[in-house]
Amino acid sequence: MNIDMIEAARERIGNNVRCTPFLNSPAFDKLASRRVWVKAECLQYTNSFKIRGAWSAVSALAPNRRKSGVIGHSSGNHGQALSFTARAFDIPALVIMPSDAPTLKIDKTREFGAEVILYDRDLDDREELGSKIAQERGMTLIKPFDDNHVIAGQGTTGLEIAEQAAEHGITDADVLVCCGGGGLLAGLALAFEAHAPTLRTRPVEPHDFNDVQRSLLSRKIESNTQKSGSICDAILTPCPGQLTWPIIQRLCGSGLVVSDREALQAIVLGNEYFRFIAEPGGAVSLAAALFRRDQIHSDDVICVVTGGNIDNQLFQKAMDQFGAKT
Repeated sequence: MNIDMIEAARERIGNNVRCTPFLNSPAFDKLASRRVWVKAECLQYTNSFKIRGAWSAVSALAPNRRKSGVIGHSSGNHGQALSFTARAFDIPALVIMPSDAPTLKIDKTREFGAEVILYDRDLDDREELGSKIAQERGMTLIKPFDDNHVIAGQGTTGLEIAEQAAEHGITDADVLVCCGGGGLLAGLALAFEAHAPTLRTRPVEPHDFNDVQRSLLSRKIESNTQKSGSICDAILTPCPGQLTWPIIQRLCGSGLVVSDREALQAIVLGNEYFRFIAEPGGAVSLAAALFRRDQIHSDDVICVVTGGNIDNQLFQKAMDQFGAKT
């Protein structure tokens, strides 16, 4: 996995994804006590960065293999992206999703045309299930993060950030990245190594699911002891990926951890100051900029807000709890 694969992914993807905005709010800067820049991937097609990796992986398949269809396992955002991409290529798609995934994500994955199979997050092994069905149906399994073409696609976000940061004269910054298995984190780190070496990628995770932070501290892959129990469903993974971990270990800075409550508050503040809607797992980067200020030492911080697929009920709960009182 290298920068050439990321550049090639950008060529294959072309105009099929958005170059998402790079936002700043002086009022938000005051809250965070430094300049905060937001890479708003929640405004991407399918409302998350995952469309980049899905399009990269599907477009890299040989046509004869591609026409047999693709399968993926996902808590929702990779599933939507894979379904959306498969529809664009006019091929079948099947997505294995946890039964406790937000209804919005399950419904959208089906609306884009994929067959959805639900599994029990606590009892079933999605890797085994995905491999079994892929073999039975002759479909290609595209994993949500542990796939070189997926990592390369996510890395195109880093190419954009490097260019946008340069346009704004940002020469030194921590880049806070919402992190599950580490596909985006690894892709960004490789892109910055080649094009913006003074931008430092740092993973952000929810409490009790900070496997990447702990892995960076111990210098070996650590696993979470539980599979569910946080509202940040998009980034609940057992451990860093086998492909992503060597890149993360070599290139990434120390991790940050935030609470579900802080993620909810970041959703409200993101909506108030930037006028976008983020989901909990996509807002932990913003939460870290606000609530872990003592662990950030650069004058500029870049937050990748990775997704915006949130159920209306949860968004309303956040607004009721932390919204401006009239």
